[in-house]
Amino acid sequence: MSTRSKHFRDGLRLLFWLPPALFFTRHVYSVASVSGASMQPTFNPGHASAPLHHDVVLLDRWSVALNLYKRGDVVTLWSPQNPKLLTTKRIIALEGDLVHPLPPSPPTPVRIPPGHCWVEGDSHYHSRDSNTYGPVPLGLITAKVPYLLWPMKRFGPVDIGPEQKGRVRKIKQKALDV
Repeated sequence: MSTRSKHFRDGLRLLFWLPPALFFTRHVYSVASVSGASMQPTFNPGHASAPLHHDVVLLDRWSVALNLYKRGDVVTLWSPQNPKLLTTKRIIALEGDLVHPLPPSPPTPVRIPPGHCWVEGDSHYHSRDSNTYGPVPLGLITAKVPYLLWPMKRFGPVDIGPEQKGRVRKIKQKALDV
């Protein structure tokens, strides 16, 4: 077999695997880097004076396609204020829930409309989130972030975060369907 035909067969193999690989990374799982301070200490922990690390996380896109959300999930979403900016936030409340926002929002409770959620960064002082722009359409969510992959010393599942007692009143879904 000539070298030319071997390269041709290798090229055909690559073309065969390219569509499944693209499907997998766009619709099932992929990997991403998280930068910025809005999700500290969950991602990029450290002192304010130290340069931020870029944590590497696993993105679960399949759960988003199936609408499998729960309070406490960390998700990636397109910013409602800048559609070119992909952000990482935590779901605090789901449709029907009543949320008492933090500043800069007015202290008036907000009921989350159908098809929306309330997202916040873990670092309230470094985050532009639902306290700034209100409830977010679930359609802006691109992935759940179930695992931290790098740095290796922090490898493992992403914590669901503290419960927002006193700030979020959860409404059962069955009560909304009536």
